[in-house]
Amino acid sequence: MKRYFIILTLPSLLFTTLTAQPITDSLKIIQYKEVAQQIVSSALKERKGYEALKNFCRIGPRLSGSRNSLIAINWAKNKMIELGFDSVWLQPVMVPHWERGTIQKAMIMNSKKFNGTELNILALGGSIGTPTEGIAANVIEVKSFAELEKRKDEAKGKIIFFSRAVDQSLLNTFRGYGSAVDQRVYGAIEGAKYDAVGVIVRSVTTKYDNVPHTGVMLYVDSLPGIPGVTVGYEDADLLSEALKEDPNLQLALQLNCKTLPDAKSYNVIGEIRGSEFPDEIIVVGAHLDSWDVGDGAHDDGAGCMQTIEVVDLFKRLNIKPKRTIRVVLFINEENGSRGAKEYGVYAESSEQIHLAAIESDRGAFNPVGFNVDTDSTKLIEKIESWLPYLKLAGISWVRKGGSGADISKIINAKLLIGYVPDNQRYFDIHHSSSDVFEEVHPREFELGTAAMAILVYLLSEEGL
Repeated sequence: MKRYFIILTLPSLLFTTLTAQPITDSLKIIQYKEVAQQIVSSALKERKGYEALKNFCRIGPRLSGSRNSLIAINWAKNKMIELGFDSVWLQPVMVPHWERGTIQKAMIMNSKKFNGTELNILALGGSIGTPTEGIAANVIEVKSFAELEKRKDEAKGKIIFFSRAVDQSLLNTFRGYGSAVDQRVYGAIEGAKYDAVGVIVRSVTTKYDNVPHTGVMLYVDSLPGIPGVTVGYEDADLLSEALKEDPNLQLALQLNCKTLPDAKSYNVIGEIRGSEFPDEIIVVGAHLDSWDVGDGAHDDGAGCMQTIEVVDLFKRLNIKPKRTIRVVLFINEENGSRGAKEYGVYAESSEQIHLAAIESDRGAFNPVGFNVDTDSTKLIEKIESWLPYLKLAGISWVRKGGSGADISKIINAKLLIGYVPDNQRYFDIHHSSSDVFEEVHPREFELGTAAMAILVYLLSEEGL
């Protein structure tokens, strides 16, 4: 009897051991590898997403509330219909409506050496304008909010020049960006605390040129709003040197930007239905809006076209997903995240199960990895076990990390994943007039699409 018991239970023990590994079926392994190779080959050879991006970028910048943003929304909706998505719809969202205007001037005044020197600037997103005649004031240069606090007695009636540069010593440029971006976002608030009349901020960029980089700035109701601008890196150096030689120089600023009432806009949503588990949803998302300079090609037109092409690859290769694949193009990521919040509310109230969400919002450079936002070690290990297939598209690693600003609002999703391309060049062009279609390399773009498509395919087949 004892021997009989061992004979019966040994296969059971072996089965338990085998199924503890995510994929052990040899036929599945062959199938998954073949499909992954087909996805990569089709993406690289046909370049359908890259061509779509070229047409999408012809619309121009797509700031929330603008006419261009509505054109882009309808373009994306029609593209999904053209590609044969099973369902396509628009989700209404009220968004901020800020306009840059036509006047952005900064000039050094009251200086023997630098008088009349114009600086290359952009208004920061959300800035108030100046009076029609502009403002002129002395300037104090600081590198931190702590330094400004120490010099608060000097700040009244002045323009604060926040000159701290991105920390170029850091390998991860997102960390470098984080080392300087607080000046741009909160500088006007800090300046207003000490009765400053305006702020000028060194562009948050990794490239030493004179192209100014914009981005969102914030105000608080408890303090007066003061105008904020960003200045090109080279002109930031020029202003810093000028202040050393002539601390009493003045800067004249003139802006006619303004904030209008909130405008009606939309998230663009399209999907192909799952054949076995249609109520289990895998979201692939990106943000449709961009800042109002450049084409918004890397940030985040590329992400939009990559996510659309993920579904198109399924259709081109006749892959029938077991679970529903849903593309969500979120509006208003750049200055409010209202599209993400609206979709998050919808997802939370839906009876459908949001199995996973993947976001592409780091540009369209060479694929390197996926960040997995979860406390479950087992889920990270499961995704990591798929590296033999993901490596076919250039993915080297899967690790715990932040996913994305938009999908983070889908709080009931079981798994949030951020697509991570190489980041060394992203902040050279981020939020600037340099972010144009010509800066996107077709192979890098398409490998990113393929990487996400392979991951979506495995999630659809295997579940969590």
